[in-house]
Amino acid sequence: MFTMTVAGADTFQIPKECIVSTKFITDIPKNSDARTADVGTTLVVTGKILSAVDGDPFDSTRQMALWSTVPAKQAECYRSVTVENVRGNVVVRKYTIPNAFVVDYVESFGDTEGVGTFTLTIKQKKDRIEHVAVDGSYLI
Repeated sequence: MFTMTVAGADTFQIPKECIVSTKFITDIPKNSDARTADVGTTLVVTGKILSAVDGDPFDSTRQMALWSTVPAKQAECYRSVTVENVRGNVVVRKYTIPNAFVVDYVESFGDTEGVGTFTLTIKQKKDRIEHVAVDGSYLI
């Protein structure tokens, strides 16, 4: 089970039923011959877009789409993102990216399923890379 919280001007959570997978990537230039200070982090979250069946007008996946359109000149383009991967009573991984911005956001819909999919790709602001936290392997 995954949980995701995006905190900022408009804080929202992506429900556990929506997130299908996460991928945490450490970005190092491929042409580097030694360890470099030019390190970045990327987090890719994929999932399902589920329509509210209980009449709830708040759609957190819509909030992700709106966040992806915030221009770079506005402070709201940076948000704090926390993603947890919980299995049983164990937090396998908890990623905290405190100055995240959207690199790519894709929504796809078909005419047979009635459920859409999303892929959110975020990065940490490079001058704040030391604030990224990777925790895990503890009981909740």
